[in-house]
Amino acid sequence: MAIATVLSSLQFKVLESPWYSLGVFSIVVPVLYVIFNEFVRSSARVKGIDGPRGLPLIGNLAQIRKNAAEQYRLWSKTYGPVFQIQLGNIPIIVVNSAASAKVIFGQNAQALSSRPEFYTFHKIVSNTAGTTIGTSPYSESLKRRRKGAASALNRPSVESYVSHLDVESKDFVAELYKYGKAGKASVDPMAMIQRLSLSLALTLNWGVRVASQEEDLFDEITHVEEEISKFRSTTGNLQDYVPLLRLNPFNTNSKKAKEMRDRRDKYLTGLNRDLDDRMEKGVHKPCIQANVILDEEAKLNHDELISISLTMLSGGLDTVTTLVAWSICMLSQRPDIQDAARDAISEMFGDDQPLCDAADDQKCAYVAALVKECLRYYTVLRLALPRTSIRDITYKGTVIPKGTVFFLNSWACNMDPEVWTDPEVFRPERWFEQPDAPMFTYGMGYRMCAGSLLANRELYLVFMRTLNSFRIEPSNEVGNWHPVLGSSDPTSLVAIPQKYKVRFVPRNEKSLDKAMNQG
Repeated sequence: MAIATVLSSLQFKVLESPWYSLGVFSIVVPVLYVIFNEFVRSSARVKGIDGPRGLPLIGNLAQIRKNAAEQYRLWSKTYGPVFQIQLGNIPIIVVNSAASAKVIFGQNAQALSSRPEFYTFHKIVSNTAGTTIGTSPYSESLKRRRKGAASALNRPSVESYVSHLDVESKDFVAELYKYGKAGKASVDPMAMIQRLSLSLALTLNWGVRVASQEEDLFDEITHVEEEISKFRSTTGNLQDYVPLLRLNPFNTNSKKAKEMRDRRDKYLTGLNRDLDDRMEKGVHKPCIQANVILDEEAKLNHDELISISLTMLSGGLDTVTTLVAWSICMLSQRPDIQDAARDAISEMFGDDQPLCDAADDQKCAYVAALVKECLRYYTVLRLALPRTSIRDITYKGTVIPKGTVFFLNSWACNMDPEVWTDPEVFRPERWFEQPDAPMFTYGMGYRMCAGSLLANRELYLVFMRTLNSFRIEPSNEVGNWHPVLGSSDPTSLVAIPQKYKVRFVPRNEKSLDKAMNQG
C-alpha cells in the first residue's frame, strides 16, 4: 500500500512538473550508477592484497597516465613489492621486485601463460592481421607460433644470421659517416637506427632489405609501427578500461587505430605477395617466413604466419631501436665509458680495424657488459607485456583468482636496491661484480621475449663497430639521458628518448674509408 502511494505521488509529480522531474532524474541516475559501480569495483578487488584505491569509475588511471612504471615503483615503497591497482574496474597485481618476480612469474610460469585482451589493440588494431606472438592470449595456435618462432630465433639460427648483421651494421656506420658529414655536422641518429632495425627485420623475415632511409617503405613502416606501439600501451588508451568512452562518435583514438591498421595491412600484404612471387619463381633468399611456409611439420595457417611476421617487425623496431637511441645519447656525454670500450676493443682488434669481425660472439667483455647495463638502465619496455592467469595462484597465503591481470614492472625490478647497492648509477662494471644478477628487460618466465639472443648479438655488434669507428660528441641540442626525465612520451608502451643531435667524429678517417669500401 505504501509503495503504491509513493508511485502515485511520483506519477503526479511527473505530470505536474515534467522538466523538474527530468532534471532530478538526470542527477539521481548518474549518482546511483556511480554508487552501484563503486560496489562492483570494491567487490572486484583481490582480497588480502593492499594498494592505492583510486577514484570512482576510473580507479588509478589518473595517477598512472604518465611514467606508470616509475609511479608503481614509488608506490611499492608504501604498499610493498606486490600490490594491486584498479584501472577502471579491473584489478591488476603489480610486481615490483626481483624476489617477488622470481616467486610469482618463476614458480607460476604456466599459470601466467596468457595475455589479457584490450579493446583498442586487440579489437580494432588487430582484428584483421591478428596479433604478435607476444600480445596473443594463450591457445593451441599460440603454441604452434611460439614453436615456429623459437626454431627461427635459437642460437644456431642466430649464428646463421651473422652475414645479415654484418651488412646492416656496416651500413649503419656508413650512414652515420655520410649524414654526419664525417663528424663535421650534428645529426639526429634516430632515422639511421630505425633503418638498421627495420632492414634487419625485413631481411630475416622476408628476405628483402631497406637500403636507405630515403625509401618510401621506410617512412611508412616506421611511422605506422610507432603509432601502433602506442595502442599497445597499458595506460594510454582510456577506452580500454572505461567502456562508456567507446560510444563517443567523435572518438579520435578509435579512428586513428583503424587508419593505422589499414595502412599496416597494406604493406604486410605487399611484403607477403612479393615473397610468394619470388618463391614461385624459385629466386627467393632463405628467410624465416619462407622457411616456415616450407616446413610441413609446422602446419601454420595464413593468420599464424602473419603473426610471426608482425612479431619480427614490431620486436626489432621496439627494443633495438629505442635501446640504441638511448645509449648513443648517454655515450655522447660519457667519454669515460667510450674510452674504456675503445681500449677493450683495441686489445682485441687493434687500432686499424674499425669494422670489427661480425663473427665475434660477444667476446669483448667490457662491451658485452656495456650492452647489459644499457638494457638494465633503460629498460625500454618498462612494463613487460601484461599477463593473465589461467588458474588460481597463491602468493604468501593469499589466493589470487584465475583471470587476474598481472603487470611485471621490469623497470622497478632492474632498479631493485635488494639486487644492486647503486641501481640509479650507470656502471657497466657491475656486471663483472655480479655476472649472474637477474635482468628483467626481456620479461620473465614462459612469455619472455623469444628474440633476446638475436637482440643481444645485434646490439653487441652495433656497439663494437660504432664505438670503434667514431668518437661520439654532444652538440648544442644535447639530450637528457636520464631514463625517466629524458623520456619523450611518458605514456608510451616503449620508453623513447627526447630528440637530440650528436656528432660522429671518425677516430681514423683513412682506415674507416678503407673498411667501408671493402666488399
